[in-house]
Amino acid sequence: MAKISSIQDIERIAKEKRDSLFKKPVISISSGTCGQARGSLKIVEAFKRAIYGLEDMVSIKVSGCHGFCSAEPNVIVYPDEIFYPNLKPEHAGKIIHATLKGEPVESLLYREKGNKFAHLKDIPFYREQKRNLLSDNPLIDPTSIDDYIAIGGYQALAKVLNMDPEEVIAEIKKSGLRGRGGAGFPTGIKWEIARKQKEEMKLIICNADEGDPGAYMDRSLLEGNPHRVIEGMLIGAYAIGASVGYVYVRNEYPLAIKNLTEAIRQAHEYGFLGKNILGSDFNFVIKINRGGGAFVCGEETALMQSVEGKPGDPRPRPPYPAEKGLWEYPTVINNVETWANVTKIMEKGAEWFSSVGTDGSKGTKIFSLVGKVKNTGLVEVPMGMSIQELIYKVGGGGQNGKRIKGVQIGGPSGGCIPKELFHLPIDYESLTSAGAIMGSGGLIVLDERTCMVDLAKYFLKFLKEESCGKCTPCREGIERMHEILENITTGKGKEEDIKLLEELASVVKDASLCGLGKTAPNPVLTTLRYFRDEYEAHVNQRKCPAGVCKDLIRYEILEDVCNGCGACLRPCPQEAISGEKRKVHRIDQSKCIKCGICYETCKFDAIAII
Repeated sequence: MAKISSIQDIERIAKEKRDSLFKKPVISISSGTCGQARGSLKIVEAFKRAIYGLEDMVSIKVSGCHGFCSAEPNVIVYPDEIFYPNLKPEHAGKIIHATLKGEPVESLLYREKGNKFAHLKDIPFYREQKRNLLSDNPLIDPTSIDDYIAIGGYQALAKVLNMDPEEVIAEIKKSGLRGRGGAGFPTGIKWEIARKQKEEMKLIICNADEGDPGAYMDRSLLEGNPHRVIEGMLIGAYAIGASVGYVYVRNEYPLAIKNLTEAIRQAHEYGFLGKNILGSDFNFVIKINRGGGAFVCGEETALMQSVEGKPGDPRPRPPYPAEKGLWEYPTVINNVETWANVTKIMEKGAEWFSSVGTDGSKGTKIFSLVGKVKNTGLVEVPMGMSIQELIYKVGGGGQNGKRIKGVQIGGPSGGCIPKELFHLPIDYESLTSAGAIMGSGGLIVLDERTCMVDLAKYFLKFLKEESCGKCTPCREGIERMHEILENITTGKGKEEDIKLLEELASVVKDASLCGLGKTAPNPVLTTLRYFRDEYEAHVNQRKCPAGVCKDLIRYEILEDVCNGCGACLRPCPQEAISGEKRKVHRIDQSKCIKCGICYETCKFDAIAII
């Protein structure tokens, strides 16, 4: 690699790469962490074998996640963008053969609701999104800086180095970009505060400590397009006058760390990191700091403590990090998605970015769409899209005919929103007014088999274990709330418990030191607000309407429905079901452990939850 010293060098490499990219078909294999967990590495090897001797006619590209996780392993064949989901190694030869003939393999195409789709743009999961950031993933090998340059990489940095830092900050402010890590603070204003500080030393941090259960937006961006994040950090560093940056990434993300480490090495070799970047007097280096997996370290002040080698305990604010942060120096902290958006804004302009979204929430937002929904994966949608559209148009609706009753949004500290409010637009203000938060982008779909009391208990259990314990309201308050919920879900709840829960939640929310404690009551407060009848059923009727809380339910076989097929008898782990073939079966309640396997197995609705 030779160092790049000008925008002309960048454009030359980009043109050479682009001109050769689609001279022959390219098969892009989704191989992020989720893809590898579903067998994508076997698919990669199968395609390598299948193109042996045909390399001049077709090529393969091992990319990051394509987003459609429930369709893993999958590939996209360029330039026609033919999409093949849920592949097996034996499919590789068929796809290569068909690709060389210029036609798709009909039997392997994506199907939904009886319809067959060949092209990526026609598949509902992709068609309804606006993938400003995620659309780059299939186009590049994340370990190749040349691939990134080919799609316009580092041209935004070259543009910025010919601007005054104040102009860069003004452009970010004009775009309306707000932090994608949780609170949604205006990015440009944060940068402006740091820029105005008089200290000579200033620092940049990328917060990649993604601790929400089920959330993997930041991980996938780092795995699939690390240079996009590096370039965003470079732009932010130039704007505020920083010379050192840190990526704080949890150690549970080995592929993200591997690809990021390689990207930083390549950026140094090309001269995008180090001294006199692109022939300017701008110097900047990036260091990786591996976090131990403490959820509280996602909070910015606790994160800085951890980087400094101290226990990850939050500290009071003000002063805010932009004024006095890491080692007491002004520090700008933004998360992975925010830094990636910075690059796009400076590449395409503030007006391009702000043309999407609502008045107060500009641009797109990436969500990890999981739970009881057909199409799970990473989705990027315009701010302002309704929850209804996201779940039913992108997500494809509920699973197995079950009724969706709500969503949990914003991670463990987020809130639950009922189906009656699915008309709400997804933006900061609307979600806050409903008692939830945007958070980093975790969105869990809940159906009729979800107990809202049990769900609140689950999140409080997570938060009490992740609390640093520094302040009494959080340490003691979450513990007490969890105890009350434990009593309610085991049939020991009292009527006054519901009022006590609300009072405790208010105290914890108002009196806790950091964001973890202040938002920890959200799951309780929103489930009480929208699903209070479930709490009352648990307390007053000793009944769990969703059939989840084992101490409050039992399974019974309906005599007038059971046809004696035996489907429930065979999988029962306790041999609690008995009965002759074609005769009514029965459950021995003394043996039943209430695992629910019989209920899920029966195809005739002959088993009821009492």
